[in-house]
Amino acid sequence: MKEDNVIRSLSALAHEARLRVFRALVVAGQQGLTPSALAEQLGVAPNALSFHLKELAHAELVTQERQGRNLVYRAAFPTMNDLLTYLTENCCQGAVCMPNQAALCKCY
Repeated sequence: MKEDNVIRSLSALAHEARLRVFRALVVAGQQGLTPSALAEQLGVAPNALSFHLKELAHAELVTQERQGRNLVYRAAFPTMNDLLTYLTENCCQGAVCMPNQAALCKCY
């Protein structure tokens, strides 16, 4: 993962509402959630939620898919895993401190 992508991802997550949205989408897994379900679950106003989803999408942390009249948002697990890998690649002074498989989410 390139450093500018890491900065964009971390910047997107550095807001309470966006972090809560992203975590809710991680929990939802491949099923994803509609904006109305997210707004209800998190108590976020729909117009604010739209802005936060746009920021997360710009950072490539979420994807959206149109299903009929609805949009379904999902966490972008490959991007999340790339970010985690980047952040931990030199932990423990370069020694392996945990199995790589444990650090990665295989929900996609």
